[in-house]
Amino acid sequence: MAKGDVVTDASGEEVVLGDIGTEVVFENEHVRVWEVRLEPGGEQPWHLHHNPYLVIAIEGAENRMEFLDGDESRLMQETVGRVVYRDAGKIHNLRNEGETRYVNRLVELKDLGENSQRGNGDGR
Repeated sequence: MAKGDVVTDASGEEVVLGDIGTEVVFENEHVRVWEVRLEPGGEQPWHLHHNPYLVIAIEGAENRMEFLDGDESRLMQETVGRVVYRDAGKIHNLRNEGETRYVNRLVELKDLGENSQRGNGDGR
């Protein structure tokens, strides 16, 4: 599944997947770096990570991560300078519920995700 794909949420509604971040600020064969920028009340659309990734908060805020499958949402206290590692996983979105802008750099580790499957002969 990728940007533009249509999936169904837990209530049966169709959802179109979006980008992982606001814009790609760097990419090579090993990593892809996104900037995620959310104003108060802003939302990163439903998306799916195919690679494990690091999140580095540049400007902190209170964000909520919701999951398409209906699992319980998580409140994320994003503080400046904090670095978090996350595995590729479930379709989710991110909403800034705070009163300040949120900015991060999200570093996708392609060698542990999309590149690790190259040449294995299984068609993925």
